[in-house]
Amino acid sequence: MNNYPKNAWTLCWLMFFATALSFLDRQVLSVLAPSLMKELGMDNTDYARVVAAFTFSYMIMFTAGGWLVDRLGTRWGLALCIAVWSAASGAHGFAMSALGLGVARLFLGLGEGGCFPASTKGACEWFPAAKRALAIGVANGGSAFGAVLAPPLTAWLAIRFGWRGAFFATGLMGLAWLVAWLFVARSTSAPATGATPTQPAAKVPWRALLSDRRVWRILAGRFFFDPVFYFYMFWIPKYLSDERGFSLKEIGDYTWIPFLALGISNIASGQLSDLLVRRGWSPRKTRAWLLVIAALVTPVSGCVIFAPSAAWAIGLMAVLMAAHGLWICNFLAHISDQFPSSVIATVVGLSGTVGGIAATIANLSTGPVVDAYGFTPIFICTGVLYPLAAAILLVGRRAEQMATP
Repeated sequence: MNNYPKNAWTLCWLMFFATALSFLDRQVLSVLAPSLMKELGMDNTDYARVVAAFTFSYMIMFTAGGWLVDRLGTRWGLALCIAVWSAASGAHGFAMSALGLGVARLFLGLGEGGCFPASTKGACEWFPAAKRALAIGVANGGSAFGAVLAPPLTAWLAIRFGWRGAFFATGLMGLAWLVAWLFVARSTSAPATGATPTQPAAKVPWRALLSDRRVWRILAGRFFFDPVFYFYMFWIPKYLSDERGFSLKEIGDYTWIPFLALGISNIASGQLSDLLVRRGWSPRKTRAWLLVIAALVTPVSGCVIFAPSAAWAIGLMAVLMAAHGLWICNFLAHISDQFPSSVIATVVGLSGTVGGIAATIANLSTGPVVDAYGFTPIFICTGVLYPLAAAILLVGRRAEQMATP
C-alpha cells in the first residue's frame, strides 16, 4: 500500500506545469533576443546586463523564496510567487528600452525564486524516500517541458502577434495556472508525515544550517555548475543566430531539442535513482554514483564550438542537457536525503542563491567576452565546471567521513 496521499501525483503534475511556466517565461527573452536587440538598439553587453537583472533578483529570492515557502506552506508560498512572476512576464511587453526590460526581468526573478524550493519541498512532504527522486524528477521535469515549448511557441507568437504579444500571452498562462493550483491544493489530503502543503513550518534554524558543513558543500558545488545551465538558457539562441546564422523561425524549429533531452533525462534519472534504492542501494550511494556519471559526461559542452555543423552542435548541447538532468535530479534528492522537510526549501533556496551569484557574475562577463572574443572561451569553460562541482560535493564528504572517528 502506498504511503502517500491519494492526490499526491495530481499535485506533483501541477508542480510540473508550474516549473514549465517558470522556464517558458524566462526563456521567451532569449528566443526573441536576436530580433528584439536590433529593435531596441542593444549589444551583447546590454543583453548581458538584462539577463543579470534576472539572475540577481533570482539569487536573492531563491533563499527568501525558500524561506517564504517554508513559512507559508507550499500552497500559498507558490501561489504568491507565480502571481508575481506572471505579472512581470507580461510587463516585458511594455518595455521601450534595455532599462525597461531589465526592470521587468528583475521582478520576474523575484517571483520565480520560490518555484523550485516549493517543488522540492512538496515532493518531500508527499512522497517517501524510495519514490522521492522520481517525484522530484517529474516536478522539476516541467522546466524542460517549458524550455522545449518556449522556442516554437515564442517564435509562432512573435511572428503572428509581435514580440510584445508573446510576453503578454505567457503572462496570462501563469495566471490561469494559479486558479487551478489554488483550487486543487485546497483539497489536499494530509501526507503520511503529518505535514500539509498549506501548513507553515517551524522557525528555520539559521545558525545551525550555516554551521553545517553539508550545507557549505552543497553551496560550493552549486556555485560551479549553475553558470553552465544559465548560459544554455539565455545565450544559446544568440549563439545560433550569431555563429550558425539561424533565423527566428530556425531558432523556434530547433533550439527545443536540447531541452527535450533534459526533460526525458529528468524523469528517467528519477526512475533510475529510485530503482537502485529499491534494489538495496543506500540513497546516498545512489545519488553519489549518478552525480559522478553525470559530471563525467558534461565536458562534451566544450566541444560544441568546434562542431562541424549546426546539427552536431545541437546534438552535443542535447548530451550536455541530458547530463544536467541526471545531475540536478540527484543533486536535489541528495539534499532531501540529508535534511528534514521543514528546512529543505530553505537549503535548496540557499543553494540557488549561491548559484545565482555565480550566474550573475558569469552573465556580466559573458557579454563583453563574446563581443571581444566570440563564444569559444565560454564553451571551453562550461566543459570543466560540473567535474569541479562533483569533486567539491563528493570528495569533501568522503574526506569528512574518513576524518570522523
